[in-house]
Amino acid sequence: MKIEAIAVDIDGTITDDKRKICISAIEALRDAEEKGIPTIIVTGNVVNYAYAAEVLIGCSGGLVAENGGMIFKEGYNNNAVEILVKREYIENADIHLKEKLGDDYSRHASHDNEYRATEIVFYKTIERKVIEDALNDYEHADELEIYDSGFALHVTDKRVNKGSSLRRLCEKNGINMENVMAIGDSENDQDFLKEAGVKIAVANADDTLKEISTYTCENNFGDGVAEAINKFAFGG
Repeated sequence: MKIEAIAVDIDGTITDDKRKICISAIEALRDAEEKGIPTIIVTGNVVNYAYAAEVLIGCSGGLVAENGGMIFKEGYNNNAVEILVKREYIENADIHLKEKLGDDYSRHASHDNEYRATEIVFYKTIERKVIEDALNDYEHADELEIYDSGFALHVTDKRVNKGSSLRRLCEKNGINMENVMAIGDSENDQDFLKEAGVKIAVANADDTLKEISTYTCENNFGDGVAEAINKFAFGG
């Protein structure tokens, strides 16, 4: 199979468990770009963070941010970020959580929520069940989902995810999903791996991700990314 594009998560995939980016991953992704294989960043991070990573690494395929809430690519959509959810559901959920959680909201909410347009994020200093219980009587609770990225808990609109938004970005830019290699490590990467023709779990990935993968790397983090690119994109 000819790999047309690489879709890769950031945290825990091209970075280590301290969120330091792995040089091996940068080198492999740049080699792929030089060979005409673009990289798409697929992340739960805010769009500015994702865009900075894309530029600094040297990726040209665009990005999916906030777990599918928005997509962006140079030259696509008049160079504007495309927001794929109705923001009022998340905004109203945020108001509801502030009322229900009280001081726990400010104590555990991510410092970057003010920059997020399509989700609410909490540090893993709060139990997932506490958030679930607080949302029980929210009128649109059935339209929300909580993702565990391994680093944080994300309250998102379940009608979009990393996979549906990656497919939209690829289809709009003429990339066949069957020829996409997707690489991830955590629960919130399942959706976009399922959409791709080649599904890769780095060695440190959750078991649930390994179970749906085409291949599980022998190496952790960015070394696993480099391993997968060499094996599937370069035929090594």
